[in-house]
Amino acid sequence: MIEPQRLIELNGAAERGGDYVLYWMQQSQREAFNPALEVGVAAANRLGLPLLVGFGLMDDFPEANARHYAFMLEGLADTAQRLRARGIGFVIRRGAPDAVALGLARQAALVVCDHGYLRIQKQWRTHVAAAAGTRVLRVEGDVVVPVGLAASGAQVGARTLRPKLAALRDRFLAPLRRQRPRRDAQDLQVRGDVDLGDIPRLLGRLSLGRAATPVSGLRGGYTQARARLDAFIRTGLRGYVAARARPAEPQVSMLSPYLHFGQISPVEVALAVAAAPAPHADRDSFLEELVVRRELAANFVDNTREYDRYECIPAWAQRTLGLHARDPRPVLYSYEDLAAARTHDAYWNAATREMLATGYMQNYMRMYWGKKVLEWSASPREAYAVLLQLNNTYFIDGRDPSSFANVGWVFGLHDRPWPERAVFGNVRYMNAAGLERKSDIKAYARRWGAAALQ
Repeated sequence: MIEPQRLIELNGAAERGGDYVLYWMQQSQREAFNPALEVGVAAANRLGLPLLVGFGLMDDFPEANARHYAFMLEGLADTAQRLRARGIGFVIRRGAPDAVALGLARQAALVVCDHGYLRIQKQWRTHVAAAAGTRVLRVEGDVVVPVGLAASGAQVGARTLRPKLAALRDRFLAPLRRQRPRRDAQDLQVRGDVDLGDIPRLLGRLSLGRAATPVSGLRGGYTQARARLDAFIRTGLRGYVAARARPAEPQVSMLSPYLHFGQISPVEVALAVAAAPAPHADRDSFLEELVVRRELAANFVDNTREYDRYECIPAWAQRTLGLHARDPRPVLYSYEDLAAARTHDAYWNAATREMLATGYMQNYMRMYWGKKVLEWSASPREAYAVLLQLNNTYFIDGRDPSSFANVGWVFGLHDRPWPERAVFGNVRYMNAAGLERKSDIKAYARRWGAAALQ
């Protein structure tokens, strides 16, 4: 059963006659454990129609580049195979997602869509709901607890959201029944114009930023995501509490890129971890990150108009950083120096090389890495812009609600005031000594030395 709180009627329109039920896929890019897909199957079965899944592939998605597109397209190829094996149609067309959805909606009895929290995702859904001419039903399936149900308004931090999620979490941590479509979609005469059979060729034809190239160590798709989850439960979950802050000995799931593109369900991940034969403390620590911290980020983006601007940080943080904006900096680096890992800090350079080479960085290193950008920039506003650009360009999970929240955290978001110091004011400070206490950080620096990018 799909919890009714996940479903929202977007336009109040009536259903009409049509050739199929359309699931406009945008955020939840998966076949497995996808509530929006299963709502579509149920609706198609009720109406005696096949289900068609449609996806719009646009050039130049804001801040995305070839690295992000390659990972996404790998996932879509996996999803297409899995959908067709179930008798569900799948078409992918070039164009803005809302325009593609409206084109496919002309022959649809009703439209089901998934939910996204970013500004552009909301705009697309508003447009489709207004212009589809039939019922549009939105299904929120990429968080454990629906964001608006968990809390009304932006939360100041995890301490206020945690108890609200705890009161609701178990109600939404439930298996999702996979339904069989009664009408096969193979006879639908609806065609796409994108070939997922040759992704490198497709990437070459798209108008994309090329600042970050595709990586080989992380491949997209549900199959890859589930394999990583299973491997993490077998070998990484036990001891997670102690190991998660040790970048030299990575013991992490590396699921954030897959969660960003909706290639695996957070509910599926949470259920698997909760049932794993690992100590309670390790399971609870992982679920804190997956549910509380991740959904705090969704709450932030959903309720903050300027989530991608310096003005998103708390008033106290803006005030204290402003008071220290003219403090002498120990050193200043340009964006180009930072993006090339050309600083005096071997640990920071190592973290940047990991990001450049893999599209990923262990979370504790991300915290230190971000704090140093604030310390080495001419002003906090400049630091915010530089950090957000680095983050969104090179991380595969960049442009995610968690990314915007993580960048904000560097400047005091979801945190509290700390003892005052130069440059940072009352915003939390981090230094290399902290890294050295927690881990063999010198081994990490050796691993990601200059040769790592050669």
